[in-house]
Amino acid sequence: MKVKALSRSSASTSRSSIHDLRKTHKNLNPESHPQARAREYTRAVTAAKLDRMFAKPLLGELKGGHIDAISSLAVCRNNLCPVVSGAIDGTLRIWDLQTRTMVVNLEAHSRCVSGVTFGNGIDGVFYSCGEDGAIKAWSVFPRNQYISASSHGGDDSDDSGSSSSSGDDGGFAKKPSAKRPYKSMSRGSGQEEDVSPHGPMNIYRLPTTRNNSHASAFHSIDHHWSDSKFVTASSDAAVHLWDPSRTNPISSFSNLWVSDDTVTTVRWNPAERDLIAHCSNDRGIGLHDIRTASALQKTIMSMKSNSLEWNPMEPYVFLVGNEDHNSYTFDMRKLNRPTGIYKGHVGAVMSVSWSRTGTEFVTGSYDKTVRIFSVRKEGGTAAHGSNSTGVARDIYHTKRMQRVFCVGYTLDHKYILSGSDDTNIRLWKARSSEKIGQLSSREETSLQYRNALVSKYEHLPEVRRISKTRRLPKFVKTQTQAAIVQKEKRRRKETNVVKHSKPGTKKYTDEKSKAIVKTVD
Repeated sequence: MKVKALSRSSASTSRSSIHDLRKTHKNLNPESHPQARAREYTRAVTAAKLDRMFAKPLLGELKGGHIDAISSLAVCRNNLCPVVSGAIDGTLRIWDLQTRTMVVNLEAHSRCVSGVTFGNGIDGVFYSCGEDGAIKAWSVFPRNQYISASSHGGDDSDDSGSSSSSGDDGGFAKKPSAKRPYKSMSRGSGQEEDVSPHGPMNIYRLPTTRNNSHASAFHSIDHHWSDSKFVTASSDAAVHLWDPSRTNPISSFSNLWVSDDTVTTVRWNPAERDLIAHCSNDRGIGLHDIRTASALQKTIMSMKSNSLEWNPMEPYVFLVGNEDHNSYTFDMRKLNRPTGIYKGHVGAVMSVSWSRTGTEFVTGSYDKTVRIFSVRKEGGTAAHGSNSTGVARDIYHTKRMQRVFCVGYTLDHKYILSGSDDTNIRLWKARSSEKIGQLSSREETSLQYRNALVSKYEHLPEVRRISKTRRLPKFVKTQTQAAIVQKEKRRRKETNVVKHSKPGTKKYTDEKSKAIVKTVD
């Protein structure tokens, strides 16, 4: 056997004099650093701390808020700036997000505004419905053709009419002239109404019958994603399909699944042109096909659902906010079981909204908080993603914010709007520590590196504690602890029932199955 011994020249290790430094051999490859993992972990902890230090999600409130609780909110589908909000006192307000100011205040309805939706065109037309039984078409841009000086006999007196402008010329809509009189119009009801530069351009009402002599209140409205038509849900337990050019509904679907319960929420599917999903007071979630005027399938949950939204990127997935404090995602091909449960709220979930990327959604609750949930990471799917934990990635709240009735993502999915019972609309950042404005290439590289470190070491206790911990209001924290105790009590009771029953008679039931009572075809 031949042995080759390692040899090293003495000149490479010995010093010329005792005053010289000892020669050492180093591997300059950073991947071979003896403390590489420890050094990365320290950087991950620092990155998590920096993320929380710069977390300031609240950008402010929209100036010139309502005087009553905000009941509905709509974001334009093809324009970043226009936002419309409706209040319980029947007023509508058009906002400019660029300046965060009110453009105009409209006296729209005599009762609560129950729904607002934008059309799919670029003309800025939107529709509002109220509990007074009226649907009205408006425009975010002033329509001067609806103003006629001759309609009031040429009177040049100062008449503010039914609208008032914020006076900010920097918005997307110009301030209407206060000296221009408004034109009276009537549509459907026989009553004349004042028309401002923003409308109403059309007024729609349900025809009265012998059995129903009073106007039915509308609870929800949604516009089609590609066609010129919209759908409403009313208190007469029916879903009505409307054409903007006609004052009466072109189709009405009542007695759905042999049920007279009121439909509270209705939404068009973004991809299937004739598919509608809706929630009703009998705790049901149903799908309806307007081509055949038939009900497809319905699921009865344990408690009522308050809000429903389709995923814009995966249109076979929809999300509901429920009275049991949870949000559920469903696959429309299989309604007998939710695909995901998202927990955390201690009050009823009043509103939900998807981001335009379809990877996360925001919820507003009766517990005065706004929560953001991630349904998947890059490469997964919202319906069957294993990366979803069902826990909110961030929680937003303020001392003054009251019960949240409506939430929405902006078109660029960078900001979130919330309307609450304290009459204010608040603007939040979707990423609480994200810098506003253009980032340099060096900043982008540094940010990506820090995020990668936190993702790599988020399973370790210190990084997880820093990145996941949020300060909550005392009420929410107390109710959360009580909910944990109650859940443990129910789990222990179920375990004892299964343990002390006859073998095979009692089985464990998972949480997804507990949420569903039955399905109706």
